[in-house]
Amino acid sequence: MHPQALLDLTSTLLREVLKFEFAADNVVSTFFRLNRNLGSRERHTLAETTYHVLRQRLLLQNLAQSGKGPMERRLAILGWQGQPSFLKAAITADEAQWLEHSQAIDLATLPEKLRHNMPDWLANPLREQLGEEEFWALVNSMAGTAPLDLRVNTFKAKRETVLEALKAANIEATPTSYCPTGIRIDGKPALQKLDVFTSGQVEVQDEGSQLLALLTGAKRGEMVVDFCAGAGGKTLALGAMMRNTGRLYAFDTSGHRLDAIKPRLARSGLSNVYATQIAHERDERVKRLSGKIDRVLVDAPCSGTGTLRRNPDIKWRQSPKAIAELNEMQAAILKSAARMVKPGGRLVYATCSLLKSENEAIAEQFSQAHPDFVQVNAAEKLEQAGVSQAESLVTEAGHLRLWPHRHATDGFFAVAWEKKA
Repeated sequence: MHPQALLDLTSTLLREVLKFEFAADNVVSTFFRLNRNLGSRERHTLAETTYHVLRQRLLLQNLAQSGKGPMERRLAILGWQGQPSFLKAAITADEAQWLEHSQAIDLATLPEKLRHNMPDWLANPLREQLGEEEFWALVNSMAGTAPLDLRVNTFKAKRETVLEALKAANIEATPTSYCPTGIRIDGKPALQKLDVFTSGQVEVQDEGSQLLALLTGAKRGEMVVDFCAGAGGKTLALGAMMRNTGRLYAFDTSGHRLDAIKPRLARSGLSNVYATQIAHERDERVKRLSGKIDRVLVDAPCSGTGTLRRNPDIKWRQSPKAIAELNEMQAAILKSAARMVKPGGRLVYATCSLLKSENEAIAEQFSQAHPDFVQVNAAEKLEQAGVSQAESLVTEAGHLRLWPHRHATDGFFAVAWEKKA
């Protein structure tokens, strides 16, 4: 493709994404379906430039003010993540001079808001939680891309065997730092055609997400519920922990999301999963399981602020009003899910949010209203599940708290309770 054509396509994609009418990953996927002639290198340039602009939106929009031409073109030039020679061939002499001037600006001299690239509703509480030094460490980590992690399906394979297979395919991979089922891949190689993937020996899943499943302590022969199952990543992890025995219910209000579990389930070899669409958290199918379930995992709908490296548009699409609405939903879902837990059973509430209002505040509210549920120390339960350095993942209050800048995972929170027998 001619460099000018690729730059024009990048500008067009940015124009659609920056409307913030839909999630960026959906817009990018649709754009690629409409432009099927694009090669892998061109797709990479388009996607990476778009996500870089989203991560650095405030800074790049500020720098773009001094340029000329359509704003999307200026942003594409400033945020270009493709071959430098391609960009050089696509821009005018005046644009090249402007770009050189922009790149020479000392970012340390710019206002803080342009350097952290967060709206106030997100930056202020994070700053309060972490303090200045750690806040900027988080900012730096969020400016980059997330690593590629795999979860070994222990029902089918061992981590050592999968690592050997990846090495044979010339893919650099190492065991994850904490999770006994995790593998971290160097770079973003194509995995879909590898035997370890097609045979269901591995699934793509962030290490933090794997840790949430381990916190449930799911065992053979139990009845387990993944209450907000989505596409089923944690459902499959739970099924492997259960060794394909017992009954595992995957509930979600979206049939479309649950459909995504079907091909993954077929690869996994699991037959103990019952994927079920429910109308809401008070659905009759939920009520029928009252007091019968050994483990309930509530990976609640949330702001997703812990996944900003993957979904940087979230910080521009969310709002304080939306967070407040989520808080009400989170409390209601947790309350309903708790009814399914039998005496002696375990309840886990989790989010991929960094905000206390979605995490500690919801957990404290639940604990006060449900004295029959006793919080357990997450470090102890994770150690029992074979997690390394579990103490470093858990707060003084006994909550699992994962941060991108501390643990190199997505941002996650989880708290576990056990119901009094």
